[in-house]
Amino acid sequence: METLIVLIKLLCAHFFADFILQTDRINKGKYKSGISGICYLLLHSITHACIAYLLVADWSCWLIPTIILFSHFLIDLFKCKCCKYSLSTFLLDQFLHIAIIAILWFFLYGEGIDGSFLNVFCSTKVWLAFMAYMLMLKPSSILLSLFLKQWTPSSSISQSLPKAGQWIGYIERILILTFVLVGSFEGVGFLLAAKSVFRFGELNKAKEIQTTEYVLIGTFASFTIAVLTGLVITHL
Repeated sequence: METLIVLIKLLCAHFFADFILQTDRINKGKYKSGISGICYLLLHSITHACIAYLLVADWSCWLIPTIILFSHFLIDLFKCKCCKYSLSTFLLDQFLHIAIIAILWFFLYGEGIDGSFLNVFCSTKVWLAFMAYMLMLKPSSILLSLFLKQWTPSSSISQSLPKAGQWIGYIERILILTFVLVGSFEGVGFLLAAKSVFRFGELNKAKEIQTTEYVLIGTFASFTIAVLTGLVITHL
């Protein structure tokens, strides 16, 4: 457990330095060209190293702040100078930082890891849940698309955002599956009620019965897939 606390402290240090202490001025300064941008990157990286060193409080271990300083500087340098600011860039940046923290933690404190902690990742329930969450994404989306194809209205409801419906489906099925896995069916009902208020209020303005029925079928089919998947997983 003490070993796990070190990892949690390192992650807390990362999030605190990357999001709480990093002001808009520092964030914009990192993208500047020349020595000015380098100085902002160094300041930000040194902050990460210092916070990690202070939180872990392993005063004889200089490897932690050193690795974090140089790795954070190099990753952010590449991100700011070679990549456009986007969601994929942000996620990749965070993944690399967290991966290095995890590797560093495992390298320094791996011998103290409790075997039962690692056994969690070998649990059948964990892998079943992981598979269920994957099914809630593209596989369910394709299944629903094929199922609803025969009823797809010829005219669209409105000018919606690109792939907005697909992402709404992803999020709602993930939430429903989570509610079912934790046994909170009230959350499923609340989610259905919330979607009904927003979605069907818009459809009333459209006054198209076919479109309303199409959305109803899609909504209930999506909910059914998520609920049944969750029930199967919990009873296996």
